[in-house]
Amino acid sequence: MKAAIITGASSGIGLEISKVLVKNEYKVFGLGRDFSGTNYQAEHFIPINCDVRNISDLCNIIQQIRKEEEVHILVNNAGVGYFGPHEEQSTKKIQEMVVVNLEVPMILSQILLRDLKKNSGFIINISSITAKKSNAHGCAYGATKAGLTSFSQSLFDEVRKYGVKVVVIHPDMTKSNFYRNADFYQGEKEDTYLLANEVAETVDMILNQREGAVISEITLQPQRHQISRKK
Repeated sequence: MKAAIITGASSGIGLEISKVLVKNEYKVFGLGRDFSGTNYQAEHFIPINCDVRNISDLCNIIQQIRKEEEVHILVNNAGVGYFGPHEEQSTKKIQEMVVVNLEVPMILSQILLRDLKKNSGFIINISSITAKKSNAHGCAYGATKAGLTSFSQSLFDEVRKYGVKVVVIHPDMTKSNFYRNADFYQGEKEDTYLLANEVAETVDMILNQREGAVISEITLQPQRHQISRKK
């Protein structure tokens, strides 16, 4: 059975993408820090407790999966964002965003690239619409996502001749717990935010393209732009 690895799989977009991968008959290894609140169970969904910030443990887990499975898909979904004036961001928060949002996807792609070349596989990177614009209230976060987008585009050019598909998805504000560290959250009306399953549905479309056709970049936005401030 073909295997897929996804980070940040315990909730939100990552969990919904995991469901799509299972539906497409992949054995899904979902990495996440805490699955205690995850009700989803499926025969071919294997939750693995892992803090991706611990690079050594993460690499050991990935190498073990490589030994036992044929990995065809890597989804770099785990992400963290801290928002506010840059001068108020701590060194620890900046480092965490760089590690989780950019360093981890680069490292996992490097570890798995030989397998994905052999299997004509996919690397799907969940970036953000912030990668494509100025972010005065989240300079460091936007920079990490812009880096992930740039990495995705360059990596595709590097490996496309080997049959590897590298895709970057730019979701706009999505209804989830991602904004727990921010002083704002999504708008109140349904046309001001995306749903996690809507992002996952794009992955379904990506996986089911004709062999030889690649959707290399997707941006998803709600109809209207609106945020709500926390009181």
